[in-house]
Amino acid sequence: MNRKELAEIKRRLDKDKGNISAIRGCYVSAKGEVISVFRRPVGPMGEEELKQYYALFKKVLSGVPGRTGIDVVFSAEQMTEGQAHPLLMELRDSAASDETAVSELYQRIIDHYHSEDDYAILLLSDVYDVPQRASDGHRREDEENVFTYILCCVCPVRQAKAGLMYSAAEQDFRDMTCGRALGAPELGFMFPAFDDRTGNIYNALYYVRNAEEPHDDFVEAVFATELPMAGPVQKAAFDDVLQESLKEELSFPVIQAVNDRLRENVEIKKQDKSGEAPVITAPEVKTILADCGLPLEKLQAFEDAYESQFGRGTSLSAANIVDTRRMEVKTPNVTIQVNPDFTDLVETRVIDGKKYILIRAEEEITVNGVAVSIQDGE
Repeated sequence: MNRKELAEIKRRLDKDKGNISAIRGCYVSAKGEVISVFRRPVGPMGEEELKQYYALFKKVLSGVPGRTGIDVVFSAEQMTEGQAHPLLMELRDSAASDETAVSELYQRIIDHYHSEDDYAILLLSDVYDVPQRASDGHRREDEENVFTYILCCVCPVRQAKAGLMYSAAEQDFRDMTCGRALGAPELGFMFPAFDDRTGNIYNALYYVRNAEEPHDDFVEAVFATELPMAGPVQKAAFDDVLQESLKEELSFPVIQAVNDRLRENVEIKKQDKSGEAPVITAPEVKTILADCGLPLEKLQAFEDAYESQFGRGTSLSAANIVDTRRMEVKTPNVTIQVNPDFTDLVETRVIDGKKYILIRAEEEITVNGVAVSIQDGE
């Protein structure tokens, strides 16, 4: 699923747009004990309350593609012989109304999700009559494309902070505790995926708040499959490929060129109305390295290492590989953070046999907030 498709589904989570009849839930203690099971019809809910529920589900559709929003792919064997995929299909086909299937999903999550806090499992189903557009932009009424899907999220339940709150009865402010409140989801999923604006039962979307904690036990219980390489792991592996293949040729200008070019590609892709997530490939990085003047044997070494690590023809999420917000230059004792638009202000140089990181300083300089000047001869 790309950003455009995610945004289209996210717009469904509105009181006047979705075909959502109820929100189901299971409240679980940190010890894994079920405190309550509930089903809340959407119709009688107040507008603000429903808006808050929908905001939690929208988080599941707001992950960074390839990093916190991960495509889960089911094999043909899992679909025909496994138990996880048939359960998801039953939940989808019954619009999350099959009590046995809902209970089984709750139990799978409870058995494999571990939390220091109490938590709630929330579940909804929606039926979307996807409008089809002709080449002239007008809606085609002769084509029917109904997309039925389920959304699930797991949210921590924590004690709300006490404070001085207005009491209408007393007409002043009193010390009151709001009780226990739902927090933003730690993880969640959508099934099936919405690819090319239609349902794809071979895929699901998995959301995890912290990419460094993918909750493998949850993934195994709900999807019975392995996730693609996590974002931080993917970056670490890519960095290792560069270091091991280029060795002494991996200079500051080279890594600077790789990062700058990848950032440019990410920014260009952001302007692309298709919504596709930016990716990088071995040939693309190889071209950047060639532009830096690296010898052919190093280019081949990089390509071989890349294919050995990730597989031939594999694309990586650019969001996992490059930080578009900053460049960080670090030594054991000094850390320098640079706006990515001004990386040309930084260079490395050897002076009198000693290695230096040089930063061109043409504007105001502050040290701990105090403006200082640079004198000739310093």
